[in-house]
Amino acid sequence: MSETVAVVRASRPNFLVLAPLCAGLGVAVAWQQGEAPALLDTLLVLIGAVLAHTAVNLLNEYEDFTSGLDLITRRTPFSGGSGALPEIPSAAKRVLIAALGTLALVVGIGLYFLWLRGLPMLVLGAGGVVLVLTYTRWITRSPAICLVAPGLGFGPVMILGSLIALDARLDTAALVVSLIVLLLVSELLLINQIPDADADRKVGRRHLVITVGKPTAARLAGSLLLAAYGVLTAGVLTGGLPGWSALALAPLPAALWINLRLPAAVTHPQQLNTLLGLNVAVLLATLALLVLGISL
Repeated sequence: MSETVAVVRASRPNFLVLAPLCAGLGVAVAWQQGEAPALLDTLLVLIGAVLAHTAVNLLNEYEDFTSGLDLITRRTPFSGGSGALPEIPSAAKRVLIAALGTLALVVGIGLYFLWLRGLPMLVLGAGGVVLVLTYTRWITRSPAICLVAPGLGFGPVMILGSLIALDARLDTAALVVSLIVLLLVSELLLINQIPDADADRKVGRRHLVITVGKPTAARLAGSLLLAAYGVLTAGVLTGGLPGWSALALAPLPAALWINLRLPAAVTHPQQLNTLLGLNVAVLLATLALLVLGISL
């Protein structure tokens, strides 16, 4: 495997669909408000979201390799990193350069929107950059912050930032959608930390799976997952979201099944891997259906 391929693998391209779905929710809310956003601005919002997610992944891969975590982690299809750098250690410098390069492009797009929209763009944009730079090295040492940081990045920062970039209003739908994504993405990162907890502890990480134990973390993850559907239901019933948004409730039976099975599965790797995969599918399907529902 070449160093270039290692860099691509380290970006975890299979997981980059999350970013355009989250930014797409901002675009859908802006569209629903009545005036179609400018095409160039829409494309820049979506590209910026993917680049930001790529930068997070690349920095995470680089720092996990240099800390030694990659060498002791038991990888699954949904956790533990790509494994690219342990296979090609010489690609580490290229991964770091790619991470900083993609982050620089994100900052460039942010400066364009700062010029267009002013101070509100600066607040959310700076917050997003801080999350990208500090997540692996510092945020993973604080259980509470580590729980909410991913959700904040993909939820309020990305969605509300997209709306500001598109010169749209921060209305009730925007706030409800941001909260749904915050809950879903925080749950995703929490559940994916379960297989990595023992290795993470050895390199000084201190997230909730380590501090409260796997069964309790599993129950908390299930609660976050169901809470997201509770917020979605409340948003539809109160008129905060368009009625078609109820389409996003379709994966709820699978979410209930995950919630019931997860606590017992934490000591059975094969069962846990199955639930991790189903959880990713549930999250992506929910977001895609919510984009569709709001657009309709």
